[in-house]
Amino acid sequence: MSSTESAKQSKLPPFDAADPLGIDDLLGPDDLAIRDTVRTWATDRVLPHIAEWYEKGELPGIRELARGLGALGALGMSLDGYGCAGASAVQYGLACLELEAADSGIRSLVSVQGSLAMYAIHRFGSEEQKQRWLPGMAAGEIIGCFGLTEPDHGSDPAGMRTYAKRDGEDWILTGRKMWITNGSVAGVAVVWAQTDEGEDGRGIRGFVVPTDAPGFSAPEIHHKWSLRASVTSELVMDEVRLPADAVLPDAKGLRGPLSCLSHARYGIVWGSMGAARASFESALDYARSREQFGRPIGGFQLTQAKLADMALELHKGILLAHHLGRRMDAGGLRPEQVSFGKLNNVREAIEICRTSRTILGANGISLEYPVMRHATNLESVLTYEGTVEMHQLVLGKALTGLDAFR
Repeated sequence: MSSTESAKQSKLPPFDAADPLGIDDLLGPDDLAIRDTVRTWATDRVLPHIAEWYEKGELPGIRELARGLGALGALGMSLDGYGCAGASAVQYGLACLELEAADSGIRSLVSVQGSLAMYAIHRFGSEEQKQRWLPGMAAGEIIGCFGLTEPDHGSDPAGMRTYAKRDGEDWILTGRKMWITNGSVAGVAVVWAQTDEGEDGRGIRGFVVPTDAPGFSAPEIHHKWSLRASVTSELVMDEVRLPADAVLPDAKGLRGPLSCLSHARYGIVWGSMGAARASFESALDYARSREQFGRPIGGFQLTQAKLADMALELHKGILLAHHLGRRMDAGGLRPEQVSFGKLNNVREAIEICRTSRTILGANGISLEYPVMRHATNLESVLTYEGTVEMHQLVLGKALTGLDAFR
């Protein structure tokens, strides 16, 4: 090695086990400030209580949490105006990662509020709808939900049975939605329904529904083994009468709700890596301190192999999320690329949780450690906003040019 090469080597920064690829070097001061602020909030406000909330299957004080998230600027974070923070896509992604490192239920609250309900109103709503709802939602004073999935129609939303019919100037909305995050605590619901206004007599439209409207109810779903610290509900619309201006004027057909889902999936690409990071860090700390056969288990080759493989997938996933965020900020992110990220990162996050559990041994199933909580939560994350199979088909069609959906 020449003296010049030796000098260059001596100037290299030390290896950072928490950021082995130096991804933080891609972030600016504002990015780091937002990330650290959200991390501190989650550490102080969520982590001391999350094991108890999860064990009891409840999210007490959700309205207070929503207001806290609003004060952070985390609700509708990447939207402009109407009290929203107007942050970059990368900054929003960093917030999702930190929130899901605490718990997927908290990140889900933010995703449904901002990327589904608020995004739908912001992108497709009238100015009156935006002024009425978005400032309160951005502040966390109004919680929103998004009604697309039905008991019999999940991956095939085109077959939805919820129906809205004209009655003079009004609409009459009837139907049921299932597995709706925030449903029973929401003040407003964005509900998608069939109408007879399409070219073929069937046109899907979005409706902004105040949840105190007569005929609307949202019974909470209990007995879940995943996302236990999250409010999940059914939405029931029994001839709910809505004025003509309840319709989202710029959303016609499935393109409207699908674009909202793509925006929410982007947050999952980041968030899933938060759950993976928390699980990996728990396993790494344990491996350094747990002693068997007279030394820390982190000194055994098999344990180090597991840790190395997890670190590879974790930081590749974070780097992928950064790349997609840069593309979104530049206006060049395609839905297929979001499917790529969601499919890869959630799948790898689950595997990281499973491997982390093996390092923790029997202790890994205890709520004293976050690993099993994250693992069970990610089973829901794997399914919602598009199952593995649906994202495989999206990518398969993009690769082959052949549609395997029908």
